Amino acid sequence: MTTHLEREIAEQPAKIEALIRDGLGAARDVAARIRGHGPRFVVIAARGTSDNAARYAKYLFGLRQGWVTALATPSLHTLYGAAPDLRDALTIGISQSGRSPDVVSVIEAGRGQGGLTLAITNDPSSTLGKAAETVLEQRAGPELSVAATKTYTTQLATLAMLSACLSDDGGAIDELRRMPERMAATVDAAASLGDHVERYLEGPGYFTVGRGFNYSTAFEIALKVKETNYVIAEPYSPADLLHGPVAVVEAGFPVLAVAPRGRVAANMDELIAKLRERGARLLIVADDADRLAQADVPMRLPTGVPEWLSPLISVIPGQVWAQKLAVARGFDPDRPRGLNKVTLTL
Repeated sequence: MTTHLEREIAEQPAKIEALIRDGLGAARDVAARIRGHGPRFVVIAARGTSDNAARYAKYLFGLRQGWVTALATPSLHTLYGAAPDLRDALTIGISQSGRSPDVVSVIEAGRGQGGLTLAITNDPSSTLGKAAETVLEQRAGPELSVAATKTYTTQLATLAMLSACLSDDGGAIDELRRMPERMAATVDAAASLGDHVERYLEGPGYFTVGRGFNYSTAFEIALKVKETNYVIAEPYSPADLLHGPVAVVEAGFPVLAVAPRGRVAANMDELIAKLRERGARLLIVADDADRLAQADVPMRLPTGVPEWLSPLISVIPGQVWAQKLAVARGFDPDRPRGLNKVTLTL
């Protein structure tokens, strides 16, 4: 049986292609508005999967725009009644539904203080879309599976498109336009991952590891594994893993390492070597043959993808792994127990 989750993973290349085609003009308009406002820093309010897109934005805007980018603390607004000073900020709310009250409260505070506000949502008519001064639509279409896939990658692509427009970087836009083809190749390559899941039906849980732009990917893959398979999956950077949690790793412990080419690749290689010494079972997401050769489960990516865009493809093997593992374990990945598609939090 084909699940909604499986179908929506496969839809991602087409959704990104349509987003770039139909949303580039709006991204350019919003970028011009932001440049005119001249924010000194960025604050992002989000929850769940959208929070992981915000982690990506911290590296994206920090490297490409030179902006200090921080995650908001919504409970300061909703529970403590103490809104920080957002007058000089670009305050962004990211939510596929646009309905979570805590995310909306941060946007309302930023706009009320005279700062520039932006909503990135799949529903521009939502409460979040109406609260923000500017809106970028994700254009993912309805997502039937509770576990987010295409709404996550359209958030990443929206952020990447905005960054490229802020820099007026035609080369970056050209690279973004190539991503649907690269994503389709990744989906095809990941189809064989089902051959490996039988060895992972039982176990103590997972560590997922990524650094730089793919720190966000480690968090998102861990979330997919947790919510579809009901096992503990803890995300770390290599530095944080080595500051204590690595003590958990013993022979047979699964670690999924996100390690495409880029500035952090050598650091990931050092970690992979240490994990092999400890007998970890390694699932490695990579575009380098030597790195993939170190894996118990190689998760192959296409080559030639710029590091700043690699999260758009590197998350896909993790999505597929979570889906196939859940089905093999007899779970319905479309309807994780105790979860709803829209979660309203304060």
